Amino acid sequence: MLWEKKPQAGGPEKPLPATAVPPDTSALEKPEKPMTDIAPRATPSVSTQQSSTLGRSVVIKGELAGKEDLMIEGQFEGTIDVAEHIVTVGAQGQVKSEIRARQVVVHGSVAGKITAREKIEIRRTGNVVGDLVAAGVAIEDGAYFKGSIEILREGRAETPKAQAATAQVTHSTPAIQTTRGDRS
Repeated sequence: MLWEKKPQAGGPEKPLPATAVPPDTSALEKPEKPMTDIAPRATPSVSTQQSSTLGRSVVIKGELAGKEDLMIEGQFEGTIDVAEHIVTVGAQGQVKSEIRARQVVVHGSVAGKITAREKIEIRRTGNVVGDLVAAGVAIEDGAYFKGSIEILREGRAETPKAQAATAQVTHSTPAIQTTRGDRS
């Protein structure tokens, strides 16, 4: 085996094997590209969208706003604004709030106005006391709802005289009593 001597600063020379390759230090000498030159990463697809959960033991009072889906299993009182996302009130969830979202699904209890750009669903175990404003509303058999329903239509101005439909439901039967007319 052949040995090569390499001088070291401040000490005696030690032999190195001839096959040894010194570490590449060229990367240390080159300046890095600034962060502004790096292309942004692609945004995640809808299937990997983030969501937050308020657990069963969580009790919150106040204003809640976010940019992700929200699952409520605990208690919340205040306002919820996740305009581009989905709010789901779990079977144990209890909400006293005004809710604004793209879509709302209720398995638990909600007291307050619910506004959804797309759809509001009240499932069989759901209990809602308050007004619903959405492009679509679905109430399963066995669900309890008391309040009014306003169906939103795209391209129409929202005025009190241009309401598409108003419904009054005061009991938990599958039938919905509907009244139509202008509010003056």
